[in-house]
Amino acid sequence: MSTRTVGVIMNGATGRMGANQHLLRSIVPIVREGGVRVGDDAILPEPVLVGRNAAKLEALARTAGVARFTTDLDAALSDPALSVYFDAQPTAQRALGVKRAIEAGKHVYCEKPTAVDTAQALELVRLARARGVKHGVVQDKLWLPGLSKLSDLRARGFFGRILSVRGEFGYWVFEGDLVPAQRPSWNYRREDGGGIALDMLCHWRYVLDNLFGRVRAVSCLAVTHVGTRWDERGERYRCTADDAAYATFELEGGVVAHFNSSWAVRVRRDDLLTVQVDGTLGSAVAGLRDCWIQPYGATPRPVWNPDEESPIDHSASWQKLPEQRAPKNAFRAQWELFLRHVVLGEPFPWDLLEGARGVQLAELGLESSRRRCWVELPDLEG
Repeated sequence: MSTRTVGVIMNGATGRMGANQHLLRSIVPIVREGGVRVGDDAILPEPVLVGRNAAKLEALARTAGVARFTTDLDAALSDPALSVYFDAQPTAQRALGVKRAIEAGKHVYCEKPTAVDTAQALELVRLARARGVKHGVVQDKLWLPGLSKLSDLRARGFFGRILSVRGEFGYWVFEGDLVPAQRPSWNYRREDGGGIALDMLCHWRYVLDNLFGRVRAVSCLAVTHVGTRWDERGERYRCTADDAAYATFELEGGVVAHFNSSWAVRVRRDDLLTVQVDGTLGSAVAGLRDCWIQPYGATPRPVWNPDEESPIDHSASWQKLPEQRAPKNAFRAQWELFLRHVVLGEPFPWDLLEGARGVQLAELGLESSRRRCWVELPDLEG
């Protein structure tokens, strides 16, 4: 068996996403299991952790069993043994890091949003194409077990003609004074690239485009429900970014989609994310891992009468789908595909242009909120 080693610069490694999802739950398990298997061969990532705080980097490297870390990004970018650059920095810093990596001739894989506006995101597309490097953007929700089951149902024709898609995402993020906040404070400052619309509409773009049809228009209301929070130093600050976005989308083929995204909502549903798909032949509701279905023949016939207890237990009429294949961490699944793309040249359609489409939807969603109107999405080309 031969092993192809791929040096990976992991910039922003000590952040929440960089450390947990990308390093500890993706790269480290791949390394410990001997790499990404390709027949009798393997592709083995060798990560180098990059960040601004040497002490945090050293502690994370020790936990992960990683040999190399540095606060010198320039040194990492100049190392010919490191062919892949990954960016999980805060949103406002990402485009600059990706641009520098492209200029250094590195293949690029990065978190979303790829930039804070569409023009900047498209510039990254043009630079990567001109430099001839491979590039990809994290679109992890496509590999969630629950959404994978929705995709399978659609491929089998379970829904018939899809009519609508309804998504509910979010949870209560504590303000940080009495109970520690679960998200970093920059998320709630527009000037630092924060805001749930910029974050989550990028997700909903690739989910809708890939599973249900291209997004053609958006109507969005972005609001700041909680105006004051406390940062990592315990200091009070004013929130300048939206913490909730209520968005309706028109998709090609006449499908209507609506997603509520909020960091100021208390959860009374099956999961932090639920997506309901209604079609002429059946409906399904997916969470992060599980999926429930109700075909046409098993649909109850309710009659509206608020003066009596309903005789129908609506939850009981849904069937939970069994596990037909072992689920894998969604971030790891896409990492493996990107590493195969870099080494073997296998197709990887989730590139910087797809990332730019997500930024476009977020930007136009915020425009819709400001103007209180529907906004159509023009086609994007790199």
